[in-house]
Amino acid sequence: MLSLGLTGGIAAGKSLLAARFRELGAVLIDADQLARDVVAPGTPGLGAVVQHFGAGVLLPDGSLDRPKLGAIVFGDAAAREALNGIVHPLVRAAAHDVKAGAGSGSIVVQDIPLLVETGQGANFHFVVVVQASEETRLARMMRDRGMSETDARARLAAQATDAERAAAADVLIINDGTPEEALAELDELWHTRLLPFAANLAAGVPAARAAADPTSHGREWQAQPARIMARLARAAGDAASSIGEAGAVELPGEPTGSILEIRLKDATNPSTVLPGLAEAGFFAVPGSVPVLLRSADPGLAVSVQLR
Repeated sequence: MLSLGLTGGIAAGKSLLAARFRELGAVLIDADQLARDVVAPGTPGLGAVVQHFGAGVLLPDGSLDRPKLGAIVFGDAAAREALNGIVHPLVRAAAHDVKAGAGSGSIVVQDIPLLVETGQGANFHFVVVVQASEETRLARMMRDRGMSETDARARLAAQATDAERAAAADVLIINDGTPEEALAELDELWHTRLLPFAANLAAGVPAARAAADPTSHGREWQAQPARIMARLARAAGDAASSIGEAGAVELPGEPTGSILEIRLKDATNPSTVLPGLAEAGFFAVPGSVPVLLRSADPGLAVSVQLR
């Protein structure tokens, strides 16, 4: 199963892409819907929210007064952090249950507005970020959501910056043009990269296109190491003493490209980390010494050495 995180700032076009992902056949997990579900009347989540913020955030029927709570947390970073601490763990647990029911060759897309703010990028095989200029987003928020410019700017200020989201993106889709343009880019990504990626994960093999152009879909290599190393660190866990770049080197039988290196605390037994790395989408090249891994992502021309 390919696990994909979808995010973007408010009014950037995330819902547009989410709907297309569903049309293409992805299993879509809507974090906003889950966030509503976990604080529905009678849930432990709602009880925790009321305990922290008081009964004043409830409507007469006992449900959550979302506009009132939103006004509180978007103007107060500490309050926002407290709310996230209650809701986000519950949403992640609910999303895990949905993912557990997906087939091995499926693509599961989690629509997470605050993926970057909550540092969840390393939890996914792939992250797609949709972005639009601040002017475009402000116009959409005032036109489509009836927000004042002051409220709209406050919402923008409460979220991650464009640069922070771009750093988390394996693919960045710009949605300043027509919806058709953004959807066409997503369709191309789905067919040429995501479907093969999912098939490779299901088969347990690295991508056949090991020499793929690392600048495909507008991403340059220098933007990728930190993001990839975060995934590798999560997969290797305590077994790794360090993870870094080995530099641009040539390996026998391998295409020239950038090499990452995982140094193990116990270099005599590298097999202990292979299951976790495989789950993250990195598979060992048979017979390689030292152990060499390549990604199942056909758009990622990187090799990983275990030492």
